[in-house]
Amino acid sequence: MNMPATKMDIETATPTGTAAPVVAMTPKGPPRGETYARMARETAVRVIPPLVVVALLMLVWELVCRRAGSALPPPSKVFKDTKELILDPFFDHGGIDKGLFWHLSASLQRVALGYSLSAVAGIALGVLVGQSVWAMRGLDPLFQVLRTIPPLAWLPLSLAAFRDGQPSAIFVIFITSIWPIIINTAVGVRNIPQDYRNVAAVVQLNPLEFFAKIMIPAAAPYIFTGLRIGIGLSWLAIVAAEMLIGGVGIGFFIWDAWNSSHISEIILALFYVGIIGFVLDRLIAGVGKIVTRGTAPN
Repeated sequence: MNMPATKMDIETATPTGTAAPVVAMTPKGPPRGETYARMARETAVRVIPPLVVVALLMLVWELVCRRAGSALPPPSKVFKDTKELILDPFFDHGGIDKGLFWHLSASLQRVALGYSLSAVAGIALGVLVGQSVWAMRGLDPLFQVLRTIPPLAWLPLSLAAFRDGQPSAIFVIFITSIWPIIINTAVGVRNIPQDYRNVAAVVQLNPLEFFAKIMIPAAAPYIFTGLRIGIGLSWLAIVAAEMLIGGVGIGFFIWDAWNSSHISEIILALFYVGIIGFVLDRLIAGVGKIVTRGTAPN
C-alpha cells in the first residue's frame, strides 16, 4: 500500500550535500472586494464633502433669490432659461450664433497657442536667469516691472501692433502667463543642490547633458508650479480679452449675454468657465506629478 511521503521521508531522500528545493510562495493580495471597497471609501471622502457644500450653497441661493425683486435669478430659473443651451451645445446658426461648445472651443484654442508659446519662452528665460548672474541682474528688474502690468492694459497695444483680434488675444495670453513661469523656473534652477553640480563637474557633463540630466529633473517641481499658475492666468486673460475683441469665444458670449440682459446665460457661462479652469489646472498638475514622480506640489 502506497503511503504519502512525509517531511522526514523527503529530508531522508535528499542526497547528502545537495540543497533541498525551496518553493517560493507568492503572498496573496487583498481580496478584490476589499480593494473595491477601499477605492469607494477614498472616492467618497473626496467627492461627498464638495457635493454637500455645493448643495447647501445652491439651497441658500435658491431661497435668497426666489424673493420678489431679486436682481439675480435662482438656480431653478437659470436651468429653465438655459435648458436649450445645456442640452444642445453644438448648434451653429452662422456668425456668432453658436452653441457654447464652439465658444469654449475657440477660447481653448487661443489659450493652447498662447500658453504653449509662454511655456517655451518662459522656461528658456527662466533657465537663463537662474544660471547666469549677469542675466539675473539685467533681466530680473525688467521682469518684475512688466509682470505688474494688468493683462487688459496690453490689449490696446497688441491691437495697434497686430491689427487683428486673434493674434492680439494670443499675445495677451502669452504676456500674462509668462511671468510666473520665468520666475519659478529661475528659482528652481538657482536652488539646484551644489552636490548635483559637483557630480556633474566630476563626470564632466557637457552643458546639454547637464541641462537634460541635472537641471530639468531638479527644477521640475518649481517649473510645474509656474506652469500651473500660468494656465490659470491664461484662462483668466482670454475671458477678459474676448469681451473686448469680439468674435467667437466664451468671453464674447458673456459680454453679448450682458448686452442682451440674459443673466441666466452669464451664470451658465461662468459655471463652464470655472469647471474648465479647474480641469486645466488638474491636467497640468497631473502631468507634473508624472514628470516629477510625485515631487511636484499638489
